Amino acid sequence: MTTHEVAITVEENSVGGFGAHVLTMASDEGLIDAGLKLRTLRLPDLFQDHDKPELQYKEAGLNADAIVDAVLKALRVNSVGVVEEARA
Repeated sequence: MTTHEVAITVEENSVGGFGAHVLTMASDEGLIDAGLKLRTLRLPDLFQDHDKPELQYKEAGLNADAIVDAVLKALRVNSVGVVEEARA
């Protein structure tokens, strides 16, 4: 992870899963202090109605579009080039 600006974990778990372990390791190794942007994407900690998996992933923000959006937000880039808050 030392050669990347952003790291994203995606899991079918809720808070406290794989992403939490990666976050702890990144913190222990000083990677976050060095500027690594880390996002943990996971299922929400609430009941989801049964549906087609692709619809459940979309609702949970775990589909391809949501993952790309998370990466771009972490990089502070949008379709125009820079998120408004990053311009200040």
